[in-house]
Amino acid sequence: MVLRRRVFGGSGAVCQHETMLFTVQVEVTLRPGIADPQGATIERSLPHLGFDGVSHVQVGKSIRFTLDAADEAAARAEVEDMSRRFLTNPVIEDAAISVAPAGT
Repeated sequence: MVLRRRVFGGSGAVCQHETMLFTVQVEVTLRPGIADPQGATIERSLPHLGFDGVSHVQVGKSIRFTLDAADEAAARAEVEDMSRRFLTNPVIEDAAISVAPAGT
């Protein structure tokens, strides 16, 4: 567990908050029913390369980063907000979020 100390204050008052460092992984996939042309292309191409028996290919993206937060619940809430507002297109994509203390 990595603890960090953040100092906040601007008018002479100093407020210290200990934070933890978290490792975050966001797996973004297309929602069910949304066409996945990249996945379809890979699925059609694999048998021509000698890889038979592959089906249901889906292409997504993986985003990994570290985050300072007060605790795991605060880290998860912040990542969920990031995912909704920036990391995914919530109309066509879903996100699976993993948050763990750094170093584990």
